[in-house]
Amino acid sequence: MMNEARGWRWAAVSAVLWTLAAGCSTSEPQTEPDGRVGDMGDPNNAQDSPDDAADPSDDGGPNTDSQDAPDNPDEPGVRADVTQVSVSGSDGAYTFSVTLRSDDTGCPQFADWWEVLDEEGNLLYRRVLLHSHVDEQPFTRSGGPVNIDANTTVIVRAHMNTTGYAPQAQLMRGTPTTDFQPFQPPQNFAANAETLPPLPTNCAF
Repeated sequence: MMNEARGWRWAAVSAVLWTLAAGCSTSEPQTEPDGRVGDMGDPNNAQDSPDDAADPSDDGGPNTDSQDAPDNPDEPGVRADVTQVSVSGSDGAYTFSVTLRSDDTGCPQFADWWEVLDEEGNLLYRRVLLHSHVDEQPFTRSGGPVNIDANTTVIVRAHMNTTGYAPQAQLMRGTPTTDFQPFQPPQNFAANAETLPPLPTNCAF
């Protein structure tokens, strides 16, 4: 009886050992360091990382993310705006006080004059500016005398040494006895005035 009991116990222990051995030989998938599942023993069996997968939104066209944006046709550009005009004096000898806002950076780029013209574009007076006004914007400068009467309508505009009479710049129109208002001149209005004296000869700073 004792030998028979030992035989049953040995058979049970053998069965358990055989089951454990069989379980250890079963191949389980292993996790790679980057979280992908594959066979670590076969370098050709690595699966694509999600970062390597094709973007479903990519239609194969050119990548526009890095392309420069098209030029803005409404870009104001470098200019000098006349923002305010006041007049004092009397017929034949009026003094103009003109306020400008200009894109000054120094002598390489600054508003170099403002001027008074009649409605036909004839130059009546020019106030030459001998230096830039980088740290003084807007700024006001006076000039005269301007030989007109109280009811003469005139136009005041400014000039940049780099862009001249910028088409987008603001001009002002009025008379010595009325308020000056913004004015949009016709294209190439009094363009020939740019070469008439007086003209600046240098830039102090």
